[in-house]
Amino acid sequence: MLQCGKARLRAPMDIEPSQPCIGVFDSGVGGLSVLRSIRRALPAAPLRYLADAAFAPYGERSDEAILERSRHLVAQLLSQGATLIVVACNTATAVAIDTLRREHPHVPFVGVEPGVRPALALSRRRRIAVMATEATLRSERFAALVQREAAAAFVHAQPCPGLAAAIERDLPLQAMLEGFCAEVNAADVDVVTLGCTHYPFVRTQIEARLGPGTALLDTADAVAAQVARLWREAPDTEPGCRLETTGDPAALRAFAARWLAF
Repeated sequence: MLQCGKARLRAPMDIEPSQPCIGVFDSGVGGLSVLRSIRRALPAAPLRYLADAAFAPYGERSDEAILERSRHLVAQLLSQGATLIVVACNTATAVAIDTLRREHPHVPFVGVEPGVRPALALSRRRRIAVMATEATLRSERFAALVQREAAAAFVHAQPCPGLAAAIERDLPLQAMLEGFCAEVNAADVDVVTLGCTHYPFVRTQIEARLGPGTALLDTADAVAAQVARLWREAPDTEPGCRLETTGDPAALRAFAARWLAF
């Protein structure tokens, strides 16, 4: 069991009596970057985080598999009392959130997507890049986002195959980051937005490889602000945060101990 403030780490079938809570899920540890911002915005809210590490990374799976896993995780979070669900995964948001909203019309869903609009607001030359998984970049939702927000701008879509998995498994990243960032620099942009919740954990390494004067954008705080607007706290709920995983609890424990600071 992990003690991190009032955070607790359990195996996925170890279910206590439910109370109204905010449910958060991701394919693995990436969504912890969003969870961290939600906790800061709502320190008294009960949170449940579910990492689908046994099936990570989603960015390398088919759309059908991503939707199937998203449905499964939503069902589990609802059974544990979630009254608001955060899809803390850009890939799952791109592929599954519209279907989830149709299937659960009375449940508020908050997704994460590449911050194209805020990136353009920061860009002096309206030239931006989006670093994301291949599944996110191929999705109809991403295409619609770019068309809606950046039809008159330049958007370089930078796929980063294998990066989320390497972060998840704490593998060497140097060569991978060098290659991806070299392609971004060649696109001559001045703002780069992170389109995967895993990537903020290597923000420093990405910044070091971007060209001078290139800004880096993460949207976790904006997601947390939206959650705070939608959350309706129920009486008699206890603050705290439970972390669960479909994979190895020790791996999630180690990552959470390193990155969560409640």
